[in-house]
Amino acid sequence: MYRFLLTPRWWGINVFAVLAIPLCLFMGSWQLSRFEDRVDNHQQQEDRSARAKTAAARPLADLLPVNTVTSGRQTSARGHYDTAHQLLVPGRTLKDRHGGQQGFYVLNLLRTDSGKALPVVRGWLPGDAGAKAATARVPAPPKGEVTVTGALQASENQGTDGVQAGGGLPQGQLGMISAASLVNIVPYEVYDAWITLTDAQAPLHAVPPAAAEGSGLDLKAFQNLGYTGEWFVFAGFVVFMWFRLFRRDAEAAKDAALGIVPEGDGDGGGDASRAGEPGERQAGGGDAAAGDVPQGEAKAGERGDERGADRGEARGTDQGEGQAAGQDEGRGEAARAGKA
Repeated sequence: MYRFLLTPRWWGINVFAVLAIPLCLFMGSWQLSRFEDRVDNHQQQEDRSARAKTAAARPLADLLPVNTVTSGRQTSARGHYDTAHQLLVPGRTLKDRHGGQQGFYVLNLLRTDSGKALPVVRGWLPGDAGAKAATARVPAPPKGEVTVTGALQASENQGTDGVQAGGGLPQGQLGMISAASLVNIVPYEVYDAWITLTDAQAPLHAVPPAAAEGSGLDLKAFQNLGYTGEWFVFAGFVVFMWFRLFRRDAEAAKDAALGIVPEGDGDGGGDASRAGEPGERQAGGGDAAAGDVPQGEAKAGERGDERGADRGEARGTDQGEGQAAGQDEGRGEAARAGKA
């Protein structure tokens, strides 16, 4: 009954199912592992950030280039501030302290002994970076040689929250903290990193370090989780369709073994038409026979009408002859009476 499984059609179905189900399970497991890795990285980053707050600061050169391990680590650098190029970074918020209130970062470049400059975010102030009342509150940077300590951060990019990469900002403002955006503003080299001071000068507020890119539970992490579910659903759908096709063909094979021919089968239709032909011929013969009866009745009626007409004519003739004889007898009686 299951010989249909050996047909070329079912060989193709079986090969597809054997290849598709393991592939879907593998891809779902891989996406799940990606999500778990992001969760682990997020947890590790939080642990490193907590340890970095109490750990001793390390020299800047020991932590470069910035990666997921060194991001947020405490570092120190020595030099003097470039007071001629103080910059304001608008459209920034401190979510942990001030909710959704917007403000701006105050950024200065620290000229180090190596000749490169290190961007230093000295703190955050609420308000509009273009308003004189807000900018008047910005304290001047310390003069002379200083040693700064803060959390190391990677250069920002277009996907960083608060970044204004479109340009068009007034002079003295910066939309994105990166070496690429500073290279056309200052006449010296800039490190591809920046730090946020741990202790901010009043009235500035210290800016907490951000998590390294790719280490948080962002939208990509939940996309991996969604893809996991999709691949497992695809595997279940392949299994469902295989059993559905198998059940349909098995029932068809069982019906054929019992001699049950489904409606619309070409052979069955031919048999029915062949079986119907004699019936139609018989029915035609019956109709013809039935048609003969009225013709016989009509002929019989015609013959009866002819006989009736003959009888009528005969009776009419007899009556006429009697009338004629009566008239003759009357004339004879009249003649005899006159003579008398």
